[in-house]
Amino acid sequence: MNQIRAAGVLFGIMFVVTGIIYPLITLNVAQMLFPHQAKGSLIIANDKIIGSELIGQNFSGASYFHSRPSAAGPDGYDASNSSASNLAPTNSDFIKAVSDRATTIRAIDKLVPIPVDIVTSSASGLDPHISIDAAKIQIATVALARHLDAQAVTAVVNENTEGRFLGLFGEQRVNVLKINFALDHLTAHSVAP
Repeated sequence: MNQIRAAGVLFGIMFVVTGIIYPLITLNVAQMLFPHQAKGSLIIANDKIIGSELIGQNFSGASYFHSRPSAAGPDGYDASNSSASNLAPTNSDFIKAVSDRATTIRAIDKLVPIPVDIVTSSASGLDPHISIDAAKIQIATVALARHLDAQAVTAVVNENTEGRFLGLFGEQRVNVLKINFALDHLTAHSVAP
């Protein structure tokens, strides 16, 4: 009986410490040190949440840069159903999906080398970034659709390029939501000729 009582007391103490006290301390420290990240890294415009810097979104139309394909959920980009396709590179469904995406890009520009990240989904299916090469192949299309000079769109991409983590790890990348948001802001404030 003493062992059951001791186990119950230990369970109660651990529940309070690890289930209540520790999460509250962690939450408060995160909100003090990293308030933007602790609140979801949200991008807000005109008092409306347009998305999170951390979660990829589906953008359609030629006036927007397109994110990596997503396998999260039946229609993709479902943050509550984050997952990869788990299809092997030799799987016929995977090969067809990548081939179809490459064909779409080739219809726009037959000579451009196609970056792998623009035709394959990420492990989470919600990667908010694309490579610099994936952004570059979309610049001409976006500039034409927005009636902007390609250099202006390139400048937006360059301004929103994120470097390697700690200067060493990963590759330079562009957050798709951020560049599309910046382009919307630029287009809204540009003077029509």
